[in-house]
Amino acid sequence: MGMSSSFTGKTVLVTGATGFIGTVLCRQLSLSGAILHGISRRSVPDNGCEVNWWQGDLADNGWVQYVVEEAKPNILFHLGSHVAGARDISLVLPTFNSNLFSTVNLLTAAARVGCQRIILAGSMEEPDYGDEVSVPSSPYAAAKWAANAYARMFRELYGLSVYTARIFMVYGPGQMDLKKLIPYVILSLLNGKAPDLTSGHRQIDWVYVDDVVRGLMAMANSSEIGNARVDLGSGHFSTIKTVVEKLVNLINPEIIPQFGTLPERPLEQTRIARISDSKASIGWEPSISLDEGLASTVSWYQKQMQLGQL
Repeated sequence: MGMSSSFTGKTVLVTGATGFIGTVLCRQLSLSGAILHGISRRSVPDNGCEVNWWQGDLADNGWVQYVVEEAKPNILFHLGSHVAGARDISLVLPTFNSNLFSTVNLLTAAARVGCQRIILAGSMEEPDYGDEVSVPSSPYAAAKWAANAYARMFRELYGLSVYTARIFMVYGPGQMDLKKLIPYVILSLLNGKAPDLTSGHRQIDWVYVDDVVRGLMAMANSSEIGNARVDLGSGHFSTIKTVVEKLVNLINPEIIPQFGTLPERPLEQTRIARISDSKASIGWEPSISLDEGLASTVSWYQKQMQLGQL
């Protein structure tokens, strides 16, 4: 990914370090010579990276303050969150605690120790700035949107260099949330089953995980970022139906996917990444096409199945 020099000797703290994006980010930062600290709620893995692991809950204010003071990061990537797109009322408090409260804890601790750059993982579910009529479409989207407001306050009021990456529909090898569309469809097809789906008409901006990680690293590296928020997406729409059909052709063209057997979710967002803004802001643009990304994702899951890991 060719960004080695700027991370050499820098102390970098990554929350959600054992997650889908966090794992890839830690691997790249490790290759780039960063001194790595990783926070995870789960027991911490031995994944071959040189990481100083911290296991705990980001909603615990005292613990967060302690970790940030001990690690003294130059750069902080906050990827840890409770990701759930569902609309259920039972998700309101868990997403508030793990997405909003945790972010405010981290921003406060980072401001106190004088962290040089903070990158928050935002979501394509968030409405645009200045779009006051939009209603967040889920408890997750509401927490992410509010976290963004706190980030802007910390930047203006306390001079914290904090930026939000608005990440679009990320996919790729290593995504272990098997309820997500692409892993679910791939595993159904590999097991010879027809996946149950919505109509498939929803237009989505899909982005490959390696492109997202390059974007996050570019945000940490850029001396001046023009915008408070940077879009990390492909800048192209593909419907769910198109993606499923591509996967069927890659794995088993005999299987007929069951479109229309699941209901559509309410308040689904249709947003596309503003790639020209991202390029102007941090010099980044995506480089992996949907066909290329889906092919490498399929081959990763095939390999995991052969190894008996799934």
